Amino acid sequence: MYIANYNRRTEAVFFLFFLFLIFCGIRLIFIQSFRSQYLYSIAKKQQNQLLELEPRRGVIYDANLKPLAVNISIDSVYACPQDLKEPDKEQIVISLAPILKIDPSFIRERLSRNKSFVWLARKIAPQQSQDIAKLNLKGIGFIKESKRCYPNKYLASHILGFAGLDNIGLEGLEMSFDKYLKGQFGWAQVLRDARQKKLNLYEDILLPRDGYDLVLTIDEVIQYIAERELDKVVTTHHAQAASIIVMDPITGRILAMASRPNFDLNEYNNVKNDVRRNRSICDLFEPGSVFKIVTAAAALEEKKSSEEDKFFCENGAYRVGNHVLHDHRPHGLLTFKEVIEQSSNIGTTKIAQRLGPDLLYRYIKLFGFGSKLEVDLPGEINGMIKEPRFWSKTSIGAIPIGHEVGVTALQLASAISVIANNGQLMRPYVVSEIRDKEGEVITKFSPHMLRRVISVDTAQRVKKILTQVIENGTGKMARMKNFSAAGKTGTAQKLDNSGAYSHDKYIASFIGFAPAEAPAVAIVVIVDEPHPAYFGGVVSAPVFKSVANDVLKYMKINSMLREVAFSNDLEPSD
Repeated sequence: MYIANYNRRTEAVFFLFFLFLIFCGIRLIFIQSFRSQYLYSIAKKQQNQLLELEPRRGVIYDANLKPLAVNISIDSVYACPQDLKEPDKEQIVISLAPILKIDPSFIRERLSRNKSFVWLARKIAPQQSQDIAKLNLKGIGFIKESKRCYPNKYLASHILGFAGLDNIGLEGLEMSFDKYLKGQFGWAQVLRDARQKKLNLYEDILLPRDGYDLVLTIDEVIQYIAERELDKVVTTHHAQAASIIVMDPITGRILAMASRPNFDLNEYNNVKNDVRRNRSICDLFEPGSVFKIVTAAAALEEKKSSEEDKFFCENGAYRVGNHVLHDHRPHGLLTFKEVIEQSSNIGTTKIAQRLGPDLLYRYIKLFGFGSKLEVDLPGEINGMIKEPRFWSKTSIGAIPIGHEVGVTALQLASAISVIANNGQLMRPYVVSEIRDKEGEVITKFSPHMLRRVISVDTAQRVKKILTQVIENGTGKMARMKNFSAAGKTGTAQKLDNSGAYSHDKYIASFIGFAPAEAPAVAIVVIVDEPHPAYFGGVVSAPVFKSVANDVLKYMKINSMLREVAFSNDLEPSD
């Protein structure tokens, strides 16, 4: 009896065990057949982490391949909230808040998200990274990212612009050439251990494509010289703002461009939008007497006047329509060239009256005013010039001397370059080449003539007159000892809040080129609201003199060094 019961119990246990084995087999078959992909994906998520691989943003170089915008490798810290328990999360909040110097509630909110990856802080300081690494916190990791860095800080800030936290261009060349600079992202499947720590093992990877580099026409040394002198004039004459452009008048290559106030590119978050503005291409102003070069060139080109024609300047007062026009000092009889040399408003108006509104307007447009010059910088504006049908009876006495017209500093630089290069309007540009990381040229930008404005003969005749402006006229403070120069002064009243011309707010300007006989640089200097001195010949002409003198000396030395290097390359080796 005992043996029979024992056998039945044994058979029952065996039967139950057999049923269990069948159940397990069916379960395994079910998992393998119907649940394998789901469970595989869960395992893959636990063992793998998909990381986006950031490309290297292209470097921006000056004309001599000196870096103006570079990248540095820096840590960003992340967390994996789904892999963390509440005590672990609280420990992270307590530990990281003082190191990262951020509100604990921000970290707590991030860790509360039902995600496998969240950023806690981007591009942190090296010391912060070291302090966090020492804590060895569960679920916390680092990813190397590149941070945009500008080694010269303030230099060429309005040209370069800046890239934001995600290395996306937000201003200047960084924005307008972003599609070339940013490259293409890659990705990698990174293996993790049982504690979710990242291993240096990759299951799959697609390498990023690095961004292309930019080579500019800007010369770092010339840029420094221009900015140094701009700072001096702003400080000395207590100006509200200022701009300067140094251009190669033959090709349209911009060698330097600066505005004041400016800002540190590495601290762009703390800068007001008004300070970020590139005043050289997006500020509209009435140019004053520098605009007389257009009237003079048009009259000579159309043979409406010659250099020795005489104009009675009414001893300083001349009625045009219902307005009395004045000179800054009275003049009697002046020749055409003396009208420009002495910057007579009345004489210039009488020259313009010979031309008439239609011809004058035509040449204003030919010189590039009232439309964009297609410079490769963002923010360029058209300027403003009224068609003759909208001119009033007094416009013929205002527009020829630089009033009732709005221009930019860049338009003035291009206009004076027309005189310097014998009559051609060149497209100004700042990017010379786009290269890949191996140095191969992807795109090269060459000088481009927009149109011929005046004949070679007319340009040479105006050039002689502008040389006399510096030798004998209102631009004497621009005269240099070692180099000849040609130029024109300008002093324009600004409009006040009532719409009338102010008697204490002026724009002082100077445009010119040097050497006069073989121009290498064209320079425009605009100073906004200088005081107490406000004449262009007193405020802006000395800036032209200092910049032109130092730039020409530098260019001469640089040219000599290149000639020496070239001759050394040609010497036979032993």
